[in-house]
Amino acid sequence: MTERHHELAQLLFPHVTQTPDDWYAKYPPRKLPEGALVTRYAPSPTGFVHIGSIYASLISRRVAHQSGGVFFLRIEDTDKKREKDGSIEEIVRNLINFDLRPDEGVVSVDPEIEAGDYAPYTQSERVAIYETFAKFLIAKGLAYPAFDSEDELDDLRKNQEAQKVKPGYYGEFARWREASVEQVKARLDAGERPVIRVRAPYPTDARVRFHDKVKGDLDMPANDQDTVLLKSNSLPTYHFAHVVDDTLMRVNMVIRGDEWLPSAPLHLQLFDYIEQPAPMFAHISPIAKMDGTSKRKLSKRKDPEASMMYYYEAGYPVQAVEEYLLNLANSDFQDWRKANPTAPNSEFRVRLEEMGKSSPLFDIVKLNDISKDVVATYTAEQVYAYALTWAKQYHPKLAQVLETQRDYALRVFNVERTTPAPRKDIVNWSDVERALGFFFDELFYDHVSAHGYPMPSVGKEAITTVINYCRTFDLSTPKETWLANMREFAEQNGFARDAKTYKQDPTRYKGHFGDMMMVLRVALTGKTNTPDLYEIMQTMGQARVEQRLSYAVEHYADAPTLV
Repeated sequence: MTERHHELAQLLFPHVTQTPDDWYAKYPPRKLPEGALVTRYAPSPTGFVHIGSIYASLISRRVAHQSGGVFFLRIEDTDKKREKDGSIEEIVRNLINFDLRPDEGVVSVDPEIEAGDYAPYTQSERVAIYETFAKFLIAKGLAYPAFDSEDELDDLRKNQEAQKVKPGYYGEFARWREASVEQVKARLDAGERPVIRVRAPYPTDARVRFHDKVKGDLDMPANDQDTVLLKSNSLPTYHFAHVVDDTLMRVNMVIRGDEWLPSAPLHLQLFDYIEQPAPMFAHISPIAKMDGTSKRKLSKRKDPEASMMYYYEAGYPVQAVEEYLLNLANSDFQDWRKANPTAPNSEFRVRLEEMGKSSPLFDIVKLNDISKDVVATYTAEQVYAYALTWAKQYHPKLAQVLETQRDYALRVFNVERTTPAPRKDIVNWSDVERALGFFFDELFYDHVSAHGYPMPSVGKEAITTVINYCRTFDLSTPKETWLANMREFAEQNGFARDAKTYKQDPTRYKGHFGDMMMVLRVALTGKTNTPDLYEIMQTMGQARVEQRLSYAVEHYADAPTLV
């Protein structure tokens, strides 16, 4: 520290009387078990919650909690131009919806509650802290004010391009780096507000070596850019806020996207400058997708699945999204799930060192398969509750049907659900109408009016004969007896006993037994792929079955047929 640096610090921040030690005393080390990790999710309130944010939050929270540590939410609202009203509430609701409620920070929005001993957890409310650390760095000669205008910075970039040298604010191009106190005072007296830049060593051939929990051992060039730490409005850049806030909030594991990896040398430099130990780092690769033959990050402009609204509107169960993301994080999650089919996924230990170094690929087919598996584990009561909650917001007609026919809906959702291998025909709650809507008259008749009956090509006379025979059926008949009667009727009315027999001489038969049963299936449901036909009839009841068959006899003739 020189007298000039001390004078400069006092000139810029005469109102700052606290020192970093005062803030260290206010925010002491946390009393946690040895090895406990403190992690955070630090989003900007820009109005868009990305699936990648939930992915990172899930990993951060799991890693903290499985070590006996703390996961908190910090709002990085320093970019006021991009901030959108209601964004903080949206962030918190998404965390709560996906069982990721933070231990500290804004933990509730109805009402809004901020919890924790390291408040405030919103960066715009921490200006006094940042100014203290900025004054400290200036007094040590490790930072300085700069008054460059946008035009001057643009001219600097053009000059560097013309000279074909590295772009940036450094060395001979850092025109305010060695400015005198008098020069700074003159600008301040003129009403100008400077930014505060770090004074990085230049030139330097130093290297930065550190271990990243995901990327492994890294060796990178030391930072030589005089990066902005404080903007002219005293709000920090991400670089400065990260170092100051994570130090004071006692974060010891920074889990963030690997787009910040190139900035790690600067951040490690700043931890050294404020004389504090750096936390451990885990730079995770973003979720990507294939675009032709190349891989790219999920984009909020191009990919609807990047937004959390996609999952709400489709009605994916929270557990399904969680388990899909856990599978992206650690590829052995599915093996764990098979070995522990009934265990809550919170028992699965996320291992940062086992995460892939490259981006995991988003796979909607895999998500759907996991979601089917999850829904198949739910009871009829759970399916009803989740489907109704979703439908009230996104499908009012379905919601009305479910609410007014609760007992019947529970029987519907219980079809093939209590067997050792439950049917997996529901992908998400928006899929309920497609999979099981035919059970409900209000949905069934709309469907067949629009799409008709996709009957097999066995001839209208045969279709009518089959339907009329089924209208006489008594639902109290045991399943085995019913099947035997249906098979006997099929053979008596020109249907082959099975597909193999039919293929041997198709000209002898109207179709095979499966075709005849398909006539009944389509007449009752309007669909060719459904749960067990006998169980469908038992669930519908005698009156509904008779009504459906009578309606089919009158209307199937206008329907398309299967070829």
